[in-house]
This record gives sequence, structure tokens and C-alpha cells, in this order.
Amino acid sequence: MKTKIAGIVVLLLVVLAGGGYYIYSENMKVTTLNGYLGGEKIGLFEDEEIQSILKKKYQVEFEYSRAGSLDMVTADQTGRDYLFPSSQTALEYYQDTYGKTASDEIIFNTPLVLYSHKIVADVLEQKGVVSQKDGVYYADMKKLVELIESDTKWSDLGLTQLYGNVSVDTTDPVKSNSGNMFAALVACAINNENSVETASVDTVLPRLKGIFEKLGYMETSSSDLFNQFLRMGVGAKPIIAGYESQLLEYAAEKPDEYARIRDDVVIIYPTPTIWSTHIYIALDDDGKKGIEALLDEKIQKLAWEKHGFRTSGYDISSEGGEGKVTGVCEEVISVMNMPEYDAMRKIMEGLE
Repeated sequence: MKTKIAGIVVLLLVVLAGGGYYIYSENMKVTTLNGYLGGEKIGLFEDEEIQSILKKKYQVEFEYSRAGSLDMVTADQTGRDYLFPSSQTALEYYQDTYGKTASDEIIFNTPLVLYSHKIVADVLEQKGVVSQKDGVYYADMKKLVELIESDTKWSDLGLTQLYGNVSVDTTDPVKSNSGNMFAALVACAINNENSVETASVDTVLPRLKGIFEKLGYMETSSSDLFNQFLRMGVGAKPIIAGYESQLLEYAAEKPDEYARIRDDVVIIYPTPTIWSTHIYIALDDDGKKGIEALLDEKIQKLAWEKHGFRTSGYDISSEGGEGKVTGVCEEVISVMNMPEYDAMRKIMEGLE
């Protein structure tokens, strides 16, 4: 009899627990936010630890479609709650097209960098185009642009195993932020190392167009370009433009694979470089919920340690982030501002 009663009690407890969980689940009311996302942030959005914080603490989850930072502004936004591009230019493009946003906020940052291979970096260092300080590589953008404009061949520099002229593979500057930022850096180098203003665009645009015409086909996604760089090797892509966060995230997510390329792949910081500001744009009231959630202290910490984004509270000495990657700049000092939006719009129109 006692066994029977005990069994009934256990059953009632299970039922009550199940009912309590059902009521708790019903009261959570998780909001699904749909939007467009730059490919370089997909790893962060797919991070199960981050997803758990978003759902349990803020009752939101993100669904996304991948799009270039500039493409997402003109894409169909029906049913979308947010855009998450990688630049201030994209925000200004949105405001120029649609007017004021429902809300917007910079969530994190990462500098634009060049990715290359040790044999290329060493030769460019010998030629005075690249220099090293405290184990970090820096590129003189003016000298690099001069090599590209003068149709210098890799073989002219002593890299006889490489075919073709010196160039930097980049994404399409009209569709993707990393390409857009690289165009701004090149324009600055052409403009006697001064940021381009609306009045000076017409002076630099012919040379800028000439440089980009040499690059041939350009990807529309920085993540696709970075993956191609890793897979195809030095012969196919000697140098690309990308985000610092990409290699940091790769090393954190795939430590064994990074260990195999550690002695080959090199981060080179352009002098000057530009900060890529990852700005979350809320399109409606639901979309606004994503801002507070993404600025959560724990998520900001994970964004640096697991995905390489420099946040308001990142610690360069912490585990993760730069700790797994050699040649990371502790403090990015040589930085230029993006040209004003009207100047960038003229550049984009000129490069279409």
C-alpha cells in the first residue's frame, strides 16, 4: 500500500512539474526577430551560448538572411525587424533612402586589415611596403597603391612562383562594407593620405576606378572572400582585405585548423586603417529589443573572446580573442575616419 501511495505521489509531482514548466514556457513569449545580417557575424549569431542568453534573459531569438552591408539597405525589408550591417556608411545610406531609423546602436567594432601569407609579407617588407613592430605587420598604403597602379608583377618583386600583378582581392565596394572601406583607404592614399571629401572625389575617382578595374571579379560577402583565401592559398589570393575579427574567430572555433596555418597566414594592418562599426538598425518596435540584448555584458565578452569583435569592454589580455592568434595589434592607433557620406556615395556611383 505504501509503495502504491509513493508511486501516486511521484506521479503527481511529475505532472505538477510538467505543468509548471508548461506555464513557464508559455509566459516566456520569445520574440523572433527577422532581419539581414553581414556574413562576418553569422558565427556569433549561431553561437549556442549566445543564443541561450538571448532567449532566457531577453526572450528574443534572431532569424537572419545574409546580405552585404550596402545591399541590405536596398533589399526588400517586408517582414524584417532589423538590419545589422558593418559600417556607418550603411546607416547613412539607410537614412538617405528611408529617413530616420526606429533606433540604431553601435554594437561592436573591428578594424579593416589585410590578410596575406608569410612569403608575401616578407618580400613586401624587404621592399619597404610593409614593416614590423613588436611582431605586428603594418602596410604603407600609399606604397602598396603605387605597386598596384604601376602594374608591378609579383615576379618583379622576386616572387616568381606567383602569377600576375600585385593586387588586393576585396569585396564589391558597391555592395559590401569591407570593399567599401578598402575603396576609402585607397582613395585616401591617392589623395596624399588625406581623407576624401566631396570636393576632392572627382580628382581621385579616375585613378580609383582604374585600380578597381584591375581587380576583376569581386565577391559580395567578406566571409566568402575570407574562406576562399584560406582554401585557395597564396597562388590564388596573395592578399585580401577583410576584418580582424575573421581570423580571431577562426582560431577560436577551429584551433586545430588554425594551428596548421599559423606560420603562414599573416595579419597586416593598413596605415592608416578604418574601424568597421557594426551598427544594429531597428526597423520596428520588436527590432528595438535586439539592441539591449546584444549589448548584454556577457554577450559583449563572448563577442570578443569567441568571435574577435572589439567591444566596449574587450580585454586584449583575456583568454580568447587575440590570445590564440599571433601578430594582433594591441591598440589600433593609426586610423582614419570614413569619408563623409556624400563623398562615399559619389565613390560608390563611380565604381558601379
